[in-house]
Amino acid sequence: MKEIFERVSIRKFEDRPVEKEKTEIILKAAMAAPSAGNQQPWEFFVVTDRQKIKELSKISPYAACAEGAPMVIVPCYRTQGQRWPETVLIDLSCATENMLLEITAQGLGGVWLCAAPLEDRMEKAQDAIGNPKGLKAFAVIPVGYPAENRVQQDRFEEGRVHYV
Repeated sequence: MKEIFERVSIRKFEDRPVEKEKTEIILKAAMAAPSAGNQQPWEFFVVTDRQKIKELSKISPYAACAEGAPMVIVPCYRTQGQRWPETVLIDLSCATENMLLEITAQGLGGVWLCAAPLEDRMEKAQDAIGNPKGLKAFAVIPVGYPAENRVQQDRFEEGRVHYV
């Protein structure tokens, strides 16, 4: 549970690769997420190619930080065969949060860069990973060893809690 209270968005990374073992456990955490009707609509693209990462850093005005990451994960969702297609963005949100928490647990840093539901960002991300058939890009997640030290803010606001 400590990762929930330690996770912060990291946008600056050391110039060193992320180990395959750490990458695999991050992806296992993502795939352990709940999904509506257990439809598990996700696919994950692990990008380490510098040119592809540069392309991903241009999906939005806020994605430039991806260029300095040694690895970027692009969670995508399947568009066909979903029992409840209206819930895939929720399913991917759960998987992405699990991934970010495991990134923190592994001593790494990352940030969630929005693609979905903004079609222009989704298309740019899909172009960068080769336009996989039947898949839509959900987000761009730069991952690496943090080159910045940030502390999470306490966001609890008692006034937003209502007991009924």
